[in-house]
Amino acid sequence: MYHAHWGLVKSPFRSCLDPHSFYESPTHEEALARLHFLVEQRRRLGLLMGPSGSGKSLLLEVFAGQLRRYGCAAANASLLGIGPAEMLGLLAADFGLNLHPAAPISRLWRALADRLAEFRYQQTAAIVLLDNADRAERETIRQVARLVQHDPSPESRLTVVLAGRRGQMSHLGKPLLELAELRIDVEPWEVADTASFLKSSLAQAGCQSPIFDEPAVARLHALTHGIPREVSHLADLALLAGAGAELERIDADVVESVYRELGVVEV
Repeated sequence: MYHAHWGLVKSPFRSCLDPHSFYESPTHEEALARLHFLVEQRRRLGLLMGPSGSGKSLLLEVFAGQLRRYGCAAANASLLGIGPAEMLGLLAADFGLNLHPAAPISRLWRALADRLAEFRYQQTAAIVLLDNADRAERETIRQVARLVQHDPSPESRLTVVLAGRRGQMSHLGKPLLELAELRIDVEPWEVADTASFLKSSLAQAGCQSPIFDEPAVARLHALTHGIPREVSHLADLALLAGAGAELERIDADVVESVYRELGVVEV
């Protein structure tokens, strides 16, 4: 590990969905504000879109945590590789329902509809966050459409957010897309965002002096196109390479070497 060499107390660039490692760049700050607008205005469906690795999944985790702290009911699930019954079961569990995993869809729907009715009577906002919607199975998409159109009354407190890769959301189908009331785009970082992220992450890990020089930051940003996940990955491997070579700073040549030799990023 490179912790001792760089004077770090923990890894600065985590790849897991840890809300504590969330870096609120301007594009993520704007996306969070728009997500809260959806809920506050009782909008039924919003689309969260961005390139793969732009931080959509972590953004949903952070948003779900904020909602729960505000007293809202929030269910968060990934639609990747799951069928409609599993999706409904996951949502029901997040809403506090203890149902048998093999329960039929009709029973799951009845229980979920009853719980949504309870939220409406209690005037509690119910938010469903569905990640990887662009990779969902067709039958699962049909059940999502049913959920979005459930209880069209003005008193309904249900808001659904579908997250996926920009350019792939047509997979959801025109009927469902036409129900969307707000599109939220997560953009790649600017070079200043990448620099600020590196500085902030290293500081949180215990390093107060800069490790990446300015040309290294610029090259890292160019190679990753400002995609947060790729920025973290390449920066992490650059730290490892620099520690192995017992360097005092990471320069552009180190970043370039790691990128070329290990092929960590596709551009």
